[in-house]
Amino acid sequence: MADKRDYYEVMGVPKNATDAEIKKAYRKLAKKYHPDLNPGDKAAEAKFKELNEAYEVLSDKDKRARYDQFGHAGVDPNFGGGTGGGSPFTGDIDLGDIFDSFFGGGFGGFGRRTVNPNAPRRGSDTETTVNISFEEAAKGCKKTITFQKIDTCDICGGSGAEKGTSARTCPNCNGTGQVRISQRTPFGVVQTSRSCDRCGGTGRVIDTPCSACGGKGRVRKSKTIEINIPAGIDNEQILNVGGQGNAGSNGGPAGDLHVYVNVRPHPIFERRGNDVWCEVPITFTQAALGAEVVVPTIDGRVSYQVREGTQPGDVFKLKGKGIPRIGGHGRGDQYVRMTIEVPKNLSPRQKSLLQDFDNVAEDKNYQKRKSFFDKIKDMFGE
Repeated sequence: MADKRDYYEVMGVPKNATDAEIKKAYRKLAKKYHPDLNPGDKAAEAKFKELNEAYEVLSDKDKRARYDQFGHAGVDPNFGGGTGGGSPFTGDIDLGDIFDSFFGGGFGGFGRRTVNPNAPRRGSDTETTVNISFEEAAKGCKKTITFQKIDTCDICGGSGAEKGTSARTCPNCNGTGQVRISQRTPFGVVQTSRSCDRCGGTGRVIDTPCSACGGKGRVRKSKTIEINIPAGIDNEQILNVGGQGNAGSNGGPAGDLHVYVNVRPHPIFERRGNDVWCEVPITFTQAALGAEVVVPTIDGRVSYQVREGTQPGDVFKLKGKGIPRIGGHGRGDQYVRMTIEVPKNLSPRQKSLLQDFDNVAEDKNYQKRKSFFDKIKDMFGE
């Protein structure tokens, strides 16, 4: 047991880490060391096994509490003392009896309670990514996605045994998945339990493994399904599709599929929460005199009356033209920022007319410009 690493060290989290932090750390490391992503890499396989062992304890409130108090001895059924001579006790000692007397049984795997190795177990969750457009995110859509998952083997039906054969009860552990071993300690001969080497803790032995799945009962498959993406979903949000994750074992339910949504940016619209922003260019004449302009929205084009004397950067709001809120609770608004287009390549007549306009323009039309030049004069003492 001295060689077993601290579970918090394995997960790369502090001892006061929250459940969410532990789950996030597990997710990151599981991706890195998963055997399917590192075929033939024994080191990665060992780290993945170590990671799962740590997560199984730290993600369980009761196991984590025992681990924090007693270390590996509180959660590992294989924990026990080394060999030694000169015991003051005679006879065998069962650690289960000791811990039962102190803690009422079932402590850290030492108690009498055993877990059925063939009990149904839920499959793990899996994930994939879907890319959608800005409009699809705003209005909702259906998407066909293809992803990889671990599913029940069609050939053996999940039994792991070649068709026409079946698994048998392990003769070493009599189907319990556990064997008892004795160790001599200063307290006498101590009996502990560990996973059966013959059946790997399953309680069953497969003499003729299925050729399709190698006796595992499950195989990796590619699956295609159609999913509904709700209106108003945002970039990097996650959709949960129940029952589409990896298959369970021993008749247990499948896990879930987590779909990460990537929303492609739009050339005109920008999303801010449930509001939409965009810029609309207008001419100098439209800004000065006012005009009816066409404004794009996610629902199509609408007309808007620009007021006389509109300035560059002015913003107006189109109420209820934004992104729908998920669940159907109303919509955001659309904000439109006005930009003034300065004409280029003017003809001599156009230049003359603009110059005439500038010459006859009253000061009240250019209060900001007049104020600016007054400050320049004050700066240089003119």
